[in-house]
Amino acid sequence: MQFPDGVFVVEVGLFAWEPAVLKITRVDDGASDSIPTLKLEGKLLGPWVDELRRACEELHTPPSGLRLNLAGVTFIDPAGIKLLGDLIRLGAAISECTGFVDELLWRNPSGR
Repeated sequence: MQFPDGVFVVEVGLFAWEPAVLKITRVDDGASDSIPTLKLEGKLLGPWVDELRRACEELHTPPSGLRLNLAGVTFIDPAGIKLLGDLIRLGAAISECTGFVDELLWRNPSGR
């Protein structure tokens, strides 16, 4: 399957009835000074945590110059919460997220 540049899709079925997918898309507003934004959709768990880490590294920008849009995230496992917490502590910005995700990040010692 072909995807445009800046789109990573990882899919593995955890259960026969429910595939676990994380889609990571780089979103730019076209301005030369815009902050790179990664839009996440799906479940941030297991091997996808490493995929997000890799996608962040491929931007070649420090976490303080990164924005994460988590509006489409439906679940985060402890490893995902730790990674997001580390990125936030290093200065990454969260542009959008659901109340559920916000609560996961705030209530977990590894989160915000």
